[in-house]
Amino acid sequence: MEDQRGSLLPMNKENQNSYLGHDGAEFRNFRSYLRWVYVDQSNLCKAGLSWSVFFTLAFVVPIMSHFLLNCPNTCDADHSRPYHIPVQISLSVFATLSFISLSRWDRKYGLSKFLFLDKVSDESLKIQQGYAQQMRGTMKVILLWGLPCFIAECAYKIWWYVSGTSQIPYYGEINVSSIILGTLELCSWIYRTSIFFLVCVLFRLICYLQILRLDEFAPVFQRETEVGTILLEHLRIRRNLRIISHRFRAFILSSLLLVTASQLIFLLMATKPHADVDILKAGELALVSITLVSGLFILLRSATKITHKAQSITGLAAKWHICATINSFDNIDGETPTTQRASAQAMAAHISWGSSDDEVGDEEDDLDNTKMLPIYSHTISFHKRQALVSYMENNRAGITVYGFMLDRTWLHSIFAIQLALCLWLLNKTVGI
Repeated sequence: MEDQRGSLLPMNKENQNSYLGHDGAEFRNFRSYLRWVYVDQSNLCKAGLSWSVFFTLAFVVPIMSHFLLNCPNTCDADHSRPYHIPVQISLSVFATLSFISLSRWDRKYGLSKFLFLDKVSDESLKIQQGYAQQMRGTMKVILLWGLPCFIAECAYKIWWYVSGTSQIPYYGEINVSSIILGTLELCSWIYRTSIFFLVCVLFRLICYLQILRLDEFAPVFQRETEVGTILLEHLRIRRNLRIISHRFRAFILSSLLLVTASQLIFLLMATKPHADVDILKAGELALVSITLVSGLFILLRSATKITHKAQSITGLAAKWHICATINSFDNIDGETPTTQRASAQAMAAHISWGSSDDEVGDEEDDLDNTKMLPIYSHTISFHKRQALVSYMENNRAGITVYGFMLDRTWLHSIFAIQLALCLWLLNKTVGI
């Protein structure tokens, strides 16, 4: 019987249409991709099929490939595949991590709740359209990162089987054996890399929804809004970011540690004394490294981007507070008068906004910029504004991993640690 809470492949088309376009085409395309990569786990039978496909492509095929195609005595140096074992172990480990994460999220949430689709219908039309457009581009992101590596892997496999026909072990008719074994290896490779990229892109997609919400939230500081309304919306955004952090923190931390460890191991194997490294022998090693680092890049970039955007709200609130304070007319009780003054009292009337041709690069956006805010003197009292700014300064929003904020400072620390490990390893192997 179907799980009533909904699986990662829900079938409620009415709900889909309400927040993903008039015909729900974006969600149907996304769901079709999940069927191919993740397989439906909505009931026991489909879950058994899903786990069977995963176990076959992630473990059985790589093990068979290693033992059935092992030719230490008959193959020349170019076909000996000295780095085959670490390549297959790395891909299988990341596929296992991704598949188990997807399965756990499926059991606890379902796709609609996991992607906040059950809440998108309450958002503005602009957010719904932006989220639908981003979901449409999800497949393009996966193809952009995964397709070049897959094409290179196909070219390598074709060369390996065609040029080593007389050396590679075969079973039955030689051409049929090579086609079957080569196809199984490619299916295993694309399945394991795709499922890893899927989790990374899901995280990117969810972060993008929160960015849309922050962009819509920011203009409240440019109109007369009660502090309570601003506070409630900020609390809702912080809560969503905490939920995302809690769901993905184990995957992000595991990916960071495993990618770092795998790259150091690959570097050690390639730089150790008497290592035989060239494009034919270590080509797969380079492809796997590019794949894993690309997935980690998507995770860390998405996390730091949403954290930077969320923390820009605090700077925007502080700027709003000081602009209003400069233009305030506080009375004895500390409250600003409620009588609206002429437009000359508006802060914007006395501000030089600068030339529109000023070059600010990529460091400025709609939330984090150097423009003054047009604040009217009767907006909110000084004490309320001060309390709101103090709250935001002491309750930073963003993606966290077990309490550590994934901001740019944290990213710089990661880079410094990895660079130190890399230089230490090179010093041990090549004597820098």
